[in-house]
Amino acid sequence: MSDTTLLLSDEVREALDRRRPVVALESTIISHGLPRPRNLHVAEELEELVRDAGAVPATIAVLDGRARIGLDKAELERVARDDRMRKLGHRDLAPACAAGASGATTVSATALLATRAGIRVFATGGLGGVHRGWTETQDESADLRVLARVRIAVVCAGVKSILDVPATLQRLETLGVGIVGYRTAVFPGFYLSSSGEPVDWTVQTPEDVVAAIRAQDALGGPDAALIVVNPVPESEQLDPALHDLVLEEALDASRARGITGQAVTPFLLEYLMRRTEGASLEANLAAVRGNVQLAARIAAAM
Repeated sequence: MSDTTLLLSDEVREALDRRRPVVALESTIISHGLPRPRNLHVAEELEELVRDAGAVPATIAVLDGRARIGLDKAELERVARDDRMRKLGHRDLAPACAAGASGATTVSATALLATRAGIRVFATGGLGGVHRGWTETQDESADLRVLARVRIAVVCAGVKSILDVPATLQRLETLGVGIVGYRTAVFPGFYLSSSGEPVDWTVQTPEDVVAAIRAQDALGGPDAALIVVNPVPESEQLDPALHDLVLEEALDASRARGITGQAVTPFLLEYLMRRTEGASLEANLAAVRGNVQLAARIAAAM
């Protein structure tokens, strides 16, 4: 991307030039993931959590055809309030920039743009992955292939629990994407502290994560992300029994209505939020807050 397409805020550019810690943040949680006006309050809260840990937040979005790495107050408000804000995966970036469009970036687009800007740490809620019923639908998130091609540490609470978690882990292994559990030997379940699936490597401190990042750089080889999974605290997770019950209902409802493709994930997440009376949303936000704080500590340790 040319300098006219990729635009770093003055704060982010100065931080990178001076080798100060920077944390990338996605913007779809602001535009599409939360109700108004809470979405703006959460966006401001997450940036403040990064600053409190001594790092610079770089919320990423595309505005008027330019990829913005770091948003000012007015730009953040625009992402939160503009009904026309599109949802952009990495495949949408070129058409959006060429058309002068505006949109919020998903995990795949944020990871790609952050890497292009020279940012090494990215915090999000949960990753996309292999969908249930993959053998019939071949439905797999673009997040996985992008994470197999960019050198960035992604702090997350696992993959969304509406997905096929074992299949997603197998796919990440095939793609060569490393996973470390932050103070856990079990892969988190997004809304839940545990998916029941193991992780092969556990780290205890932000410095341990930095050591893995530096070892990855020293070894060379193909670029790939390092996924740092950080479970939501058990005290703040969604009740597992309620989660399983409502998820089965949501899956049945989506099949009955013939919902397919990109419409499946938002339908299931919305169904969970409604039927759990907002408890799934609160668990999601608890996970995001923890991930943002940890990402900032990792970036500062670098």
